[in-house]
Amino acid sequence: MKHATSRIALVIPARWGSTRFPGKVLHPIAGKPLLRHVWERALMTRTGAGGISRILIATDDARIRKAAEAFGAETVMTSADHPSGTDRIAEAVSGIRGISHVINVQGDEPLIDPVLITRLASSLTKDPSLSMITAATRFPDPAEAGDGNCVKVVLARNGDALYFSRSPIPFHRDAADPGSAVTALLHLGIYGYRRDVLKKLVHLPPSPLEQCEKLEQLRALENGIPIRVLVTESRSIGVDTPEDVARVEAILKANLESNPRAGEIIATGHNGRQRPPRGR
Repeated sequence: MKHATSRIALVIPARWGSTRFPGKVLHPIAGKPLLRHVWERALMTRTGAGGISRILIATDDARIRKAAEAFGAETVMTSADHPSGTDRIAEAVSGIRGISHVINVQGDEPLIDPVLITRLASSLTKDPSLSMITAATRFPDPAEAGDGNCVKVVLARNGDALYFSRSPIPFHRDAADPGSAVTALLHLGIYGYRRDVLKKLVHLPPSPLEQCEKLEQLRALENGIPIRVLVTESRSIGVDTPEDVARVEAILKANLESNPRAGEIIATGHNGRQRPPRGR
């Protein structure tokens, strides 16, 4: 059962200096900054059963903090020297008391499914033995498995990750025996951590496989920290380049046309009081 003391902070790391798309978290999409879409999706989790009690945007840039506070978000300023979002969220929660678990939602995922976030949070807190949790889905197009930008994961029988890779895994040695083929899953970049595990993880040095694949989750596996993988049918589309904006904007507008009330997100401050959204 979930411990009565379990309290979850959902942290959205947001930085200005994206290599392929500088300033993308404030780029307007369907009339709102990209970051606001992510934050509004995060707000929807507060009505779920995941136990998320605090939603923060962690940034090192005053422009992002100003914009986030203008639409009602709670922000935390962090160092500009962090090599990853994981390091940033660890600093963001370091001064917050009473938090037992942390969910990391990337700041460029405006279509992230609130139900998936809630499922991750609930699964993490119901089982105190879990150190970390993430999500994966089936490849809708098998050809994507060859794309190095699509991270693959293979699982143990208990649902923990065996390995993550940019390469197609596993290698199917006997192509004449299709029954022996195993299809890897597409990894989705959302994570949950027990707070003590997050603190331990960011103090470990970068590991060989992590540096080889450029996948920081491999640091956990190389140091014996298991990662449970929740398999889902949900798959959001992130914004990595300017070319992604039009595709995401079309989906958001289509969703709004089919459900006009989807845009009526009420901004909730960390004091729990509700207020109408502030100006865009």
